[in-house]
Amino acid sequence: MPSFDIVSEFDCHEVTNAVDQANREVSTRFDFKGSNATFEQQEDSIVMKAESGFQLQQMLPILYSKMTKRGIDIGCLESGDPQTSGKTAQQSITLKQGLDSTLSKKIVKLIKDKKMKVQAAIQGDKVRVTGKKRDDLQQVIQMLREEDLGQPLQFNNFRD
Repeated sequence: MPSFDIVSEFDCHEVTNAVDQANREVSTRFDFKGSNATFEQQEDSIVMKAESGFQLQQMLPILYSKMTKRGIDIGCLESGDPQTSGKTAQQSITLKQGLDSTLSKKIVKLIKDKKMKVQAAIQGDKVRVTGKKRDDLQQVIQMLREEDLGQPLQFNNFRD
């Protein structure tokens, strides 16, 4: 019986590479000369530090472009509010990975509402979809790509 998994994940090594490239670009750009503007990666977030809020606004598109070039969907990034204290400003960007229970339930509900001939089951941080025909599974994938769920989805572990 054909099946596939719906997940939301990214390659952590590619995130590290994108942050390193963004740091390199910020250090060489003329408008950031003399400033201590940096990107720092923690486990599930990236912290941007600069001298002003304006520089933070300039750094965000740099990070987004480097992430996109490395194949990471920027939909998994959630930027927080900039915080200024004294001479420094910082902004935290959270990296969202995995499907939380509300999003999983929403995906299952979407599949059931369309009355497709497949079964969807929540398994931890992924949703397993099984059906009798491969065409039915491909219709589910197409339908989910058209929906805006607020988080990028990947479809893997496709089995016949």
